[in-house]
Amino acid sequence: MSIVAALELGRRHKNEAPIEIPIIKASRDGYNIIKHKLEDLPFEEFWILLLSRSNKVKSTHLISRGGITGTVADVKIILKKAIENLASGLILVHNHPSGNLKPSQSDIELTEKIKAGASIMDIQLLDHLIIGDGDYYSFADNSRL
Repeated sequence: MSIVAALELGRRHKNEAPIEIPIIKASRDGYNIIKHKLEDLPFEEFWILLLSRSNKVKSTHLISRGGITGTVADVKIILKKAIENLASGLILVHNHPSGNLKPSQSDIELTEKIKAGASIMDIQLLDHLIIGDGDYYSFADNSRL
C-alpha cells in the first residue's frame, strides 16, 4: 500500500505545472513583487529581496518593523541573510507611510553602507526602493547607486 501511495504522489508531482520564479529586469519588477506587503501600512517596514546570479528571486525577508517615522535596518542582519541564502544580488525595500518618496539622509547612508559591505562579499546591491502612495522611488533609476 505504501509503494502505491508513493507512486501516486510521484505521478501527481510530475504532472503539476512548474512554479514560475520571478526575474528582476527593472525596478518596476521589484516593486510589483513586494508592493502588496508595504502599501497602505501605517508604520515602516524594511524588506530585502534576495536574487540569484540570473536575477531570479530566491526569497524575500522582513528585516524590521518600526514606527510611523522610521525603522532600524541593521547592515549585519541584512548581509547575514544574503550570505545564508547564497544570494548574488540584493534589493532593499522599505515604505514611507507619509507617502513622501524622497529618500532621507539616513536612507542614503544605509544604502551606501550596505553597498560597501555587500561588495566585499561579492553580492551586488541592485536597487533600494522606497514605496509610498501607490508609487515608488528607485535609487538605481535615479543614479544613486
